[in-house]
Amino acid sequence: MGAEGGIGHSALDTLKREGVTLETLVECGLALYMPCRGVDDSKTVHGIRERLGELIRRRCRDPNVFLLVEAASHLDGQIKEGRWGLMDDPAHIVCDELIGISIAEYIGGKKALFNFVRYDREKPGVLSRLGVFMDDAVGGLVAGCMTRLFEDWG
Repeated sequence: MGAEGGIGHSALDTLKREGVTLETLVECGLALYMPCRGVDDSKTVHGIRERLGELIRRRCRDPNVFLLVEAASHLDGQIKEGRWGLMDDPAHIVCDELIGISIAEYIGGKKALFNFVRYDREKPGVLSRLGVFMDDAVGGLVAGCMTRLFEDWG
């Protein structure tokens, strides 16, 4: 079983249960996209949107990404059920960020950590409405894919 799939599952299936679609992931990624100053990239944005969507789709089939997203979903479910007495995102709990960082760096390398921090702070689009663990898992997925997109593109 290779890193690109073979398990018959996709993180997109898990994300769909959370109300997250491929389109909302792409929109989240593009929310913090900063084009080069002085360059008209109106035509390029369409290309970025398509390439980002394909990259997210491909990475979501990776069993490592799938399992980390699935873990985040499970942990959020445990919180919703009232386990552990966590109702919000307390500062002393950092394992949610560790899941996001792991996904981001797995996909986009060390540079993706900086993108993850931006997405975690800003919480654009769908990130603002997800649970304690899922917002970081999705933020890591988007940050890693945005980093990889521009590493591969340039």
